[in-house]
Parts: sequence; structure tokens; C-alpha cells
Amino acid sequence: MVNKNIVQQINTDINAQKEALKETQIVINNSAVNIDIQFDDPSKRKYEQLRHSFKNLTTAHKVWDITGAHFQDRVAARSSASTLVNRKDARIGFKSLPIITSNYEAIYFQNVNGADLYFYPTFLLMYRNDQNFAIIGFDELNFTFSSVSFTETSSVPRDSKVIRKTWAKVNKNGTPDKRFKSNYQIPVVQYARLRFSSINGINEEYQISNFEFAQEFANSFQEYKSLCKELA
Repeated sequence: MVNKNIVQQINTDINAQKEALKETQIVINNSAVNIDIQFDDPSKRKYEQLRHSFKNLTTAHKVWDITGAHFQDRVAARSSASTLVNRKDARIGFKSLPIITSNYEAIYFQNVNGADLYFYPTFLLMYRNDQNFAIIGFDELNFTFSSVSFTETSSVPRDSKVIRKTWAKVNKNGTPDKRFKSNYQIPVVQYARLRFSSINGINEEYQISNFEFAQEFANSFQEYKSLCKELA
């Protein structure tokens, strides 16, 4: 037999929890920072261009977060690569945060070993959780774009270009080391590198498989960043 008093108490507890959740959501909504960006026409065009180029960038087959790199003695390793890179798959896209309400979703770069990057129209938010975040103005942010020739030992992304071939074991002059009977060729691929840094300690670097889309985004980002500096 089911005790009606127990059922009634359970229902009371559930209703109390629902009310508590509602109250919590109200607190969250009221504590969120509201950012309603109003652009003049030239600024809006630059920002929309940036968002369009980033939308293209999100279609890149591979995005990696560079988590470390160290020098390699090419002669001792019989390798064509002078730097060994540690990288992990990362996500990018348009994303919102509960602590900020805005008429624009942020441009988002995942940071696989730290605070993620959320680019809003007037600042960068480094966000790990509601108690651990930092706001950086575009005027404090350094941004660089470059081309990378990467010796790819994994599969080559479908949107990347193989610029040459090397060997698993190679002589200093680039010829295959014939002492290794099972020697084989390895593709050298062109990737793009995006790096965000600041004197505040930001030092995030990404590799992008689609060089052209990354270059387009880099140009748009630099132009918009320069515009923000002029208007500051």
C-alpha cells in the first residue's frame, strides 16, 4: 500500500524544487550583463565582414589548439621537422554565454587546456566558469597570422594542400636515408596559424587546415581590430 502522506510530501518537495529553479533562473537573468551593440554603418559593415569570414572558417575540416612545441635535433632524429608540435582537436563557432546577453553571438574558440575565447564586438572574454573569467579589450590584444609547413604523419585534411613530400628518415640535404629499408614518404602540408596574445598572459595558438579561409578571417580580424583602435 502506498502511503498518501509520503506521496503528498514528495509532490510538495518537487514543487519546491521547481520554484527554487525558477528563482535561480531569475537571479541568473538579472545578473547577466546586457550588451546591445549599436554600430554606425562603416563599423557594422566591417563587423559583418568579420562574422562572414569566421562563418567560412567554421567549415574548415580541422582546427587544432597548439598546446606545446619544442625543438628537435633534425640530424639526430633523421627528420625534416625541426619543431615537434603538440596539438589537440578544437571546436570553433558562434556561441552565447549565460552571463552575457547580446544582440550578437560571440565568435568562439575552444581552449582545450584553459579558459575558452569569446570574441564580442568590443572585447574578448576569456571564460572558464562564472567565477573564473577575464575581459580583454581589443587594444590590449595582439594577433598574428602565418603560414605553416607541417610534416603530417596523420591523414591529410581534405581542404589542405600538400606542398611537397619528405621522408620518414631523411638526410640533411633532403634525400632519403638509405640505411632505413622501410623508409617511406610523408606529405608536407600548408596550414594556417592564428595566434592571440597579450601582456596579460593570453597566449593561444591554433592551426587551421583551410589556409584560404583562415587568411580571409585574419585579414577581416585585423581590419576590425584596427577600426576598434581608431574609435577608442
